[in-house]
Amino acid sequence: SVSMFLNTLTPKFYVALTGTSSLISGLILIFEWWYFRKYGTSFIEQVSVSHLRPLLGGVDNNSSNNSNSSNGDSDSNRQSVSECKVWRNPLNLFRGAEYNRYTWVTGREPLTYYDMNLSAQDHQTFFTCDSDHMRPADAIMQKAWRERNPQARISAAHEALEINECATAYILLAEEEATTIAEAEKLFKQALKAGDGCYRRSQQLQHHGSQYEAQHRRDTNVLVYIKRRLAMCARRLGRTREAVKMMRDLMKEFPLLSMFNIHENLLEALLELQAYADVQAVLAKYDDISLPKSATICYTAALLKARAVSDKFSPEAASRRGLSTAEMNAVEAIHRAVEFNPHVPKYLLEMKSLILPPEHILKRGDSEAIAYAFFHLAHWKRVEGALNLLHCTWEGTFRMIPYPLEKGHLFYPYPICTETADRELLPSFHEVSVYPKKELPFFILFTAGLCSFTAMLALLTHQFPELMGVFAKAFLSTLFAPLNFVMEKVESILPSSLWHQLTRI
Repeated sequence: SVSMFLNTLTPKFYVALTGTSSLISGLILIFEWWYFRKYGTSFIEQVSVSHLRPLLGGVDNNSSNNSNSSNGDSDSNRQSVSECKVWRNPLNLFRGAEYNRYTWVTGREPLTYYDMNLSAQDHQTFFTCDSDHMRPADAIMQKAWRERNPQARISAAHEALEINECATAYILLAEEEATTIAEAEKLFKQALKAGDGCYRRSQQLQHHGSQYEAQHRRDTNVLVYIKRRLAMCARRLGRTREAVKMMRDLMKEFPLLSMFNIHENLLEALLELQAYADVQAVLAKYDDISLPKSATICYTAALLKARAVSDKFSPEAASRRGLSTAEMNAVEAIHRAVEFNPHVPKYLLEMKSLILPPEHILKRGDSEAIAYAFFHLAHWKRVEGALNLLHCTWEGTFRMIPYPLEKGHLFYPYPICTETADRELLPSFHEVSVYPKKELPFFILFTAGLCSFTAMLALLTHQFPELMGVFAKAFLSTLFAPLNFVMEKVESILPSSLWHQLTRI
């Protein structure tokens, strides 16, 4: 019955079959390529691993590894999750004086909705408390921080100031209404006067109950924010020494508020002053094994090590005589920094265009690399030969860690969540840097290509049998030419009787 069915099929059926298979293979290839460009993974691979493998009784290696892991592995997993946390950018710009100016000039929005929404949550966390309803101006500002319309927020801040001298209202106007840094500084000075008074009053009442304690915590956050932004205004306006003094005083006054990462602002200002000994002193305190790292910490340490040897470094001379101890320390520091955040070198070496940094960053991600390079590129250029040393050595890190998602050399394995978070934090016109570089799986390309090639070959054979027969004969003769040569040599060496027995076999 099967032979009868096959004999009844006409050539049109084979033409339709080969054409359809070619079309389906092409569509699969196009869909896989689109899905990979959008999501960074293969759809077929994702479905097979996530859905088909459990149905077939497969065991996830990750789950088995986790079940058999030690406490150290559990700690590394927790650390990996914590590194995917989104952090407030310590060097974020001013919306009114800098981000909005970019929008006026280019017509592009430098901040994403996700980034601004995170900032709104930060404002509600740090600048409000449950007792705000007791003070009318603070009650208005509590609603203003939840408002999504910028003009509505600014109007609410002006309304609050008509009632009372409100520090958070001045903060909002300095951040969003002021069109220059000088205007922002003037408003922050007014905010400092109002915020300092509230802080002193709540400090005296903080032990009288949980409500007063929460109010004092809010007033502390407001005061620290104002002083920090005033220091950043001074840094922007060229008064760098004054900014350094303000940051040092702030860190002495509130030593426990390390979550604000004020030391990163201090490092950038000290580098501008070329006070490298002071930079080293700050690094000695904050580049500690028990403290979380950042691109600023790792790359600043690498810059200081590179500064000692970069002016005389030559890759040709180093290859002949080998690396000295100081050069080896500099190279290792660069490798350490690149392992922590592999996206930074392309920005420092200007292989990739910079954009305005977002208000939030993901440590070890592209957003952190942009925020670091935006302010520190000038410091690397100022050190003679530092960028040349970076250019010669940074790619060596990737050879040291061939599988960064599974195992790190000096840090925990590289987080797999950075690409997704960076796409939310960074504007759509920016091409997000991805590490490790993902490629469409070879078996997808091979399978789709082989199906398409086989189907097209069958179609051509049906349409042009004589031409394809000549081509096949020529191809096979070329393919078996070396074999025929070997057979002739063997025949000339062996006796004829033995050769006939072999050929008969």
